[in-house]
Amino acid sequence: MIDELVRSFETAFGPSGDAHDYVPDVVRKIIPKLYANEEVEDPIVWIKFFTPDSSWTWYATEFDGDDTFFGLVVGHETEFGYFSLQEMRDARGPARLRIERDLYFQPKKLLAVKR
Repeated sequence: MIDELVRSFETAFGPSGDAHDYVPDVVRKIIPKLYANEEVEDPIVWIKFFTPDSSWTWYATEFDGDDTFFGLVVGHETEFGYFSLQEMRDARGPARLRIERDLYFQPKKLLAVKR
């Protein structure tokens, strides 16, 4: 089931689109809701966000469908946590660049991302 979702995601959502369209419709349909992965040892990372002018990266594994993501955050520390879609839209890096969605990122297991 998960492999089919990943394949449909890759087919429908390749390296195109707008890096500031943070949650395209195809992602909204596939990404698990918050807390859906609590019992999953190695969840799928569906979206990667990054700051092009600093070293911060966010890997989303869950989304409430409105504003809140859960996933791995790599910044001053590397930790799991919640992050806000609205705050990401509003945030600017040191050179005033906006956070972007990685258009070339393909969904993969969290352990693969951590490597």
